[in-house]
Amino acid sequence: RETSRVECGEAVERQLVSNPARNKEYLPITGVADFNKLSAQLIFGADSPAIQESRVTTVQCLSGTGSLRVGGEFLAKHYHQRNIYLPQPTWGNHPKVFTLAGLTVQTYRYYAPATRGLDFQGLMEDLGAVPSGSVIMLHACAHNPTGVDPTPEQWEEIRKLIRSKALLPFFDSAYQGFASGSLDKDAQPVRSFVADGGELLVAQSYAKNMGLYGERVGALSIVCKSADVASKVESQLKLVIRPMYSNPPIHGATIVAAVLKDSDLFNEWTIELKEMADRIISMRQQLFDALHARGTPGDWSHIIKQIGMFTFTGLNSEQVSFMTREYHIYMTSDGRISMAGLSSKTVPHLADAIHAAVTKAV
Repeated sequence: RETSRVECGEAVERQLVSNPARNKEYLPITGVADFNKLSAQLIFGADSPAIQESRVTTVQCLSGTGSLRVGGEFLAKHYHQRNIYLPQPTWGNHPKVFTLAGLTVQTYRYYAPATRGLDFQGLMEDLGAVPSGSVIMLHACAHNPTGVDPTPEQWEEIRKLIRSKALLPFFDSAYQGFASGSLDKDAQPVRSFVADGGELLVAQSYAKNMGLYGERVGALSIVCKSADVASKVESQLKLVIRPMYSNPPIHGATIVAAVLKDSDLFNEWTIELKEMADRIISMRQQLFDALHARGTPGDWSHIIKQIGMFTFTGLNSEQVSFMTREYHIYMTSDGRISMAGLSSKTVPHLADAIHAAVTKAV
């Protein structure tokens, strides 16, 4: 299984379909109230001071992409800085979403091809040089496309720098629980930024961690300095959403809310979610072991050091083309592969292809 929807999510869906009281009326502009409340608790923690002090406003959006777009347009209309800095590289849709929302996209160094790891020095230098008040896009966990995340210690240095320059963090949380298998661990970077009392935005997606890709279930939360500001922010978010898509869809968000508020369903989901994360981690280990057993030239430890669905293999475009031509393996030209697409049966074939590409491809 590559998603965790199959059991707890489908059980909820069957109940919803058979409920005679269920209707298809419009939702409020901000979406399902329980979904919003529970989504904020999931990412920030139920005991979050920001939630307890009513400094968080959350609106249901069209998955992670829609949440990013609503947040971007809100910033373009109301924030004093129009620059948003994205890690290089980042998810291919990020620049398009924020540009069309009205922001000016810039980049900061993130990935170091030589080590196939984090360019922490470059990242800190670039963030240290950006104008005060700029928006900084951060991947909460399982960075897409590299699979490279900062360590907890590096996250703390990043947080201190961002706060010292009064930069505004905007987190994209597409893989909570799907990276390490722990919902709390994957949310820790976001929670550390909330704990210092500063403002931030976070876009959540339930596509991966609940397998609700086609239902387009997401949320945008904005942590503000006070409850009064949060209330005003929500009213402005409604003005962004209303002419964009009027109100969000009901079905997927109702499924998520049902899972999150029922302790038995929630526990079942967390177990399934850990199974999914552990399977991907296992695929990483199996691929690394297979390459090591073949004596494939190079250091492939980055495969097990990286985390999440994706891995930057370090293969170049010529090697990727060779694998497509000779082994009928298809991946993006930058060498990124989806670990979720691997199985124990296909790992040997991929390892053979990588070995041949490294040793034979020009």
